[in-house]
Amino acid sequence: MKGPLFFAKILLFGEYGIIKDSKGLSIPYNFYRGALKIPEKLTPEIVTSHAKLSAFVKHLKNLDSEIVNFDWDRLEDDLSKKMYFDSSIPQGYGVGSSGALVAAIYDQYAFCKITVLENLTKEKLQYLKKVFSQMESFFHGKSSGLDPLNSYLSLPILINSKEHIETTGIPSQFAAGKGAVFLLDSGITGKTAPMVSIFMENMKKEPFSTMMRDEFIKCSDACVEDFLKGNLSSLFKNIKSLSAIVLKNFEPMIPMKFHKLWQKGIETNDYYLKLCGSGGGGFILGFTEDFERAKKALKEYSLEVVYHF
Repeated sequence: MKGPLFFAKILLFGEYGIIKDSKGLSIPYNFYRGALKIPEKLTPEIVTSHAKLSAFVKHLKNLDSEIVNFDWDRLEDDLSKKMYFDSSIPQGYGVGSSGALVAAIYDQYAFCKITVLENLTKEKLQYLKKVFSQMESFFHGKSSGLDPLNSYLSLPILINSKEHIETTGIPSQFAAGKGAVFLLDSGITGKTAPMVSIFMENMKKEPFSTMMRDEFIKCSDACVEDFLKGNLSSLFKNIKSLSAIVLKNFEPMIPMKFHKLWQKGIETNDYYLKLCGSGGGGFILGFTEDFERAKKALKEYSLEVVYHF
């Protein structure tokens, strides 16, 4: 048995803001992917993956069967054959490793599942998001359900608010374009739960919550609008502002050794950095109008292009 492939995801805009009802834009990233498999022989990696999968299935058994129910006989039978999740998606890197696993299990074993081929109404998307949120809470303590939704549908998702999400089209990539969205590998694994916990504590403080409302969310929402409309000059102006807001207000989420690099991008305009997911490590997301220039400025780091302008 080999299940279908589920891709990583990248939240281009909306990290932290979507917790407070800002807009967000999430896209699938097929460079990294995962699939459920039954092994021919066991390796230490497969044994570890299988153990995590078994613990996850225990969690699923506690979910409300009115909301989602699984084919337990078939799932237990496959687990008895040491089923594991064969994935190239790096864990703790902000690109949805647990989301892809959640999507794979739902796709293979959920009864009465909603499929990508259906007319994906607002209600169906909200239902899927709710199911995925409860499934993925095993990994992060709290989950929006958006990562598995993106991985499951393999379509860009526009988050207008918590109650209003929709699939969307994004401007076609310009393969020969100089500009790019890229991933910078921090070389450090991040953990979502502690970062979200810091954010929620900060939100209790008046200056921080005012900054989120009046600066961060306005700027992030403008980036989403600009990106979808292909309005590049306005997009880069807004990304520069967003990068500066994040550097000033989200210090714990940016690994210490990247603070100067972050500032340098804002000063030189060679590139602008922003959080990829919850931060604290993993990938950092970069935007540049000239990828060759950004590559020279960041020559000590491993970069991967996600999208060409």
